[in-house]
Amino acid sequence: MAEIESFTLDHTAVIAPYVRRIGVEHGPGGGTITNFDVRLVQPNAGEIPTAGIHTIEHMLAGLLRDRIDGVIDISPFGCRTGFHLLMWGEPEIADVVAAMTGSLRFIAEEAVEADIPGVSALECGNYRDHSLHSAREWSRTVLDQGISLDAFARVGV
Repeated sequence: MAEIESFTLDHTAVIAPYVRRIGVEHGPGGGTITNFDVRLVQPNAGEIPTAGIHTIEHMLAGLLRDRIDGVIDISPFGCRTGFHLLMWGEPEIADVVAAMTGSLRFIAEEAVEADIPGVSALECGNYRDHSLHSAREWSRTVLDQGISLDAFARVGV
């Protein structure tokens, strides 16, 4: 079986919240894709409830694209402690942190129900499992802690 970088990470050594570059892949046609670990919650110490992380995911899908170029996808980890962020090129971690911070600030301070995209049965595979309240609370918690530029030390932007 192929080795998966995320499964080789010592999850007891990281200090969330942080953004970490997992890897950079260069395609045969010359394109470059960077995979980021956007960890919002300390592994094995907590997790974002499914309705909250689902709402954060839906909102980040658009909010990040409004704040930084090159977003391909943002998908939650199964452990519900954060997200994989796939981007074209090799963006700087500080730029990703700034985009995440701005997006989470919007969720925590400004978002209303109408701002959540894709919440009907036609648009979402589990449309009943959303919570703006939970998304706001978790976004505030992450913002209060600050998102580090380093997975192993608290390094601010």
